[in-house]
Amino acid sequence: MYKRYFKRILDVFVGVVTLIILFPLFLIVGILIYTSSKGSIFYSQERIGKNGELFRLHKFRSMYVNKGFSVNKQVFKNDKNVTTIGKFIRRFKIDELAQIINVINGDMSIVGPRPVLPAVEEHFDENAQHRLTVRPGLTGLSQVNGNIHLAWKERWVFDRKYVENISFINDIKIIFKTFAVVLLGEEKFKK
Repeated sequence: MYKRYFKRILDVFVGVVTLIILFPLFLIVGILIYTSSKGSIFYSQERIGKNGELFRLHKFRSMYVNKGFSVNKQVFKNDKNVTTIGKFIRRFKIDELAQIINVINGDMSIVGPRPVLPAVEEHFDENAQHRLTVRPGLTGLSQVNGNIHLAWKERWVFDRKYVENISFINDIKIIFKTFAVVLLGEEKFKK
């Protein structure tokens, strides 16, 4: 019942409330991005959503425009392509908050597997295929259990575990653990 009906209602409610409450923060971040480097305030990229459908994922831009960034390149903490404000908003996951728009639009959920680039799909294993049965999330089980410190196959095990155990209680636990990850850093939650 929760997975089929209430999860989407909760997503829209939490998305709208979050957008209203965090609007002043979004405005400040937007001004800082706009005044600190050339380019759009937002960065959009095609990602894989529910049932394998593609959608445009939105983030606050954290990198300089046209610096030769490749989608296959791993971005590290000291990457020179990341702006000064970008380092801050990445550290506290503020860049990801623009995805609230994706949640409200129905492309994403508050909690679910993180959406991946289309190029990653060719590497999917059996566990990864399960992630396509639900909307991708702003946060998820793999994000609160190591995230970037995990190999893809490890993330996909967490994704499958999440998909097979979706419940209101599990989503609330992941949301609260997300706050801890943001405050303390992902390094504290490596498995």
